[in-house]
Amino acid sequence: MRNLGFLLQKEFRQIFRDKTILAMMLALPIIQLMILPWAMNLDIKNINLSIVDNDHSSYSQQLITRIGSSGYFRIISADRSYKEALVHIENGSSDLIMELPAGFERNLVREGKQNIGISIDAINGSKASIGGAYLASVISDFNADLAINQMEAPDYKTTPMGFMEINFSNWYNPLAEYKYFFVPGVLVLLLTMIGGFMTALNIVREKEVGTIEQINVTPIKKWEFILGKLIPFWIIGMIVFTIGLLVIRAVYGISSVGSLPLLYIVAGTYMIALLGFGLLVSTFCDSQVQAMFVAFFFILIFILMSGLFTAVQSMPHWARIISVLTPVSHFIKIMRMIMLKGSGFPDILIELGYIFSFALVLNGWAIWNYRKTS
Repeated sequence: MRNLGFLLQKEFRQIFRDKTILAMMLALPIIQLMILPWAMNLDIKNINLSIVDNDHSSYSQQLITRIGSSGYFRIISADRSYKEALVHIENGSSDLIMELPAGFERNLVREGKQNIGISIDAINGSKASIGGAYLASVISDFNADLAINQMEAPDYKTTPMGFMEINFSNWYNPLAEYKYFFVPGVLVLLLTMIGGFMTALNIVREKEVGTIEQINVTPIKKWEFILGKLIPFWIIGMIVFTIGLLVIRAVYGISSVGSLPLLYIVAGTYMIALLGFGLLVSTFCDSQVQAMFVAFFFILIFILMSGLFTAVQSMPHWARIISVLTPVSHFIKIMRMIMLKGSGFPDILIELGYIFSFALVLNGWAIWNYRKTS
C-alpha cells in the first residue's frame, strides 16, 4: 500500500501540472452540459406547411386557422394548385402539403364526409411521421367539433350512443418535456467521454515519455499500478458528476426524485467500469494516437447503442444484444429510473449487476494484460 501511495502522489502531481488537461476534464463537460441539451431538442415544432384551398369556404378557413394556432405548424404558403405547392417541397422550404378539394364544406354538411389530400416530405422520416401525425390529430379534433356542432338536441330514444371523452396524465414527466428524458443521459455521455478518453491515454503517455520502464523496475505490483492510475480519474469523475448534478438543477430545474446516495453508488461503480475500459485500451496500444482511435471507436458504439437517441426496444435483435453489452445503456437507464421515477435499490439491482460485472471484467483484464517486465 505504501507503493500505491507514492504512485498516487505522482499521478495527482502529473494531473495538476497540466492545466489544460485539468480544464478539459472539469470545465468543458460543464459547458457542454449547459449547451448540448438545448441544441439536441427532440421536440418537433415549426413544421412548414403549404396549403392548397380549392374551396375558400368558412369551414376550410376554420380548419386552416385551427392548424395555424396549434403551435406546431408554420403556414409558409397558400397556393392555387397542388403543382405550385409541390415546388416548396422540392426546394426544401415546406415539409407538408394539405390540399382541400372544391366542395369541402358542402360535402361535410350534406354527406358527412370529405377526403383531404396530405403530402409529406419523407426525407427526414422522423419529422415526416410526427408531422403527419400532428396534422391528422388537428384535423381529427376539428372533425369532432364539427360533429358536435351539427348534432341536434339529444334524443335519448333515438341516439344509440354518446361521445366518449378521454382523460390521461403523464407520469414522471407531467409536461412531456424532452429535457427530463434527455439531460440525465447527456451527463452520462460526458462522464463516458472523460473516463474513456483520459484513461485510455494515461499508460500510453508513460510509454511514450519512457517513464514506464522506470516504473517496471520498481517493486510496484500490477494491481497497484492499475489502481494508482484509476483512483485519481475516479475522484475527478465523481467531482464532475457532482458539478453536473448541480448544473442540471440550476439550469434545467431537474433534481433527483430518488436517493442521492444510491445515485452516487451507481455512478461510482460505473466510473470504475469505464476507467477499467480506458486502462485496458491503454495497455494494448503503443501510442496516444492508437489509443485515441481505439477509444473513439468503442465510445461511439457505446453512445449510439446507449438508448439516448433511439429507444433500445426499437432496435433490431442484434443491436439490442450489443446495447446490453455496453455499460452506458445500463447507467442511462438507472439515471432515469432514480432521478425521474424515484426507483430504489431493488428496482435497479439487475442493471447495477451488469455495471458491476463490467467493472470486474474490464479492470481484471487491464491488470492481467499490463506487461510488467520486472
